[in-house]
Amino acid sequence: MLGLVIAEWLWELFPNEPEGQLSKRLNALVTGAVCADVARSLGVRAHLRLGKQARDDGAHDSDNILGDVMEALIGAWYRETGLDGARSFVRRIWGTRVQHGDKAPQHPKSALQEWAAASSRRTPEYVVVDRSGPHHAPRFTVQVRIGTFAEASATGTNKQEAETAAARALLAKLGA
Repeated sequence: MLGLVIAEWLWELFPNEPEGQLSKRLNALVTGAVCADVARSLGVRAHLRLGKQARDDGAHDSDNILGDVMEALIGAWYRETGLDGARSFVRRIWGTRVQHGDKAPQHPKSALQEWAAASSRRTPEYVVVDRSGPHHAPRFTVQVRIGTFAEASATGTNKQEAETAAARALLAKLGA
């Protein structure tokens, strides 16, 4: 539901933008981290009912949990009000996030892959080197490397987040 509404909105806002750029915008706007940020801005954390262990582990601030809750709220809104109601809800709560920037953001993993190709280097490889934490609040550490040329590691609340952070860290190391 979220992807549909955001894609439609981007098409309206940026009618002359190439499909690839629209895809970059869409991908940047529907991530778990953005959903969690929206949930935080709505004050969702105060309404979560969590068990003691989850509270002790900080699950109330987990991007995974808040992102999932936000997606569930959008789904519930759709079930109650239909497509028009869900569209209105998403547009209201995503607000100006959709209109940021004249240029579509480049996802760090895509940027790193493009840098490697342009620099005649190997394709970046991502490896999960550690998984810790409880099931409801995991922590993943991922290492990304470009052959033996360069590497970086980062941690996130899910594999994708850790990979993205690792790519961002390696880009910073490379000055790219």
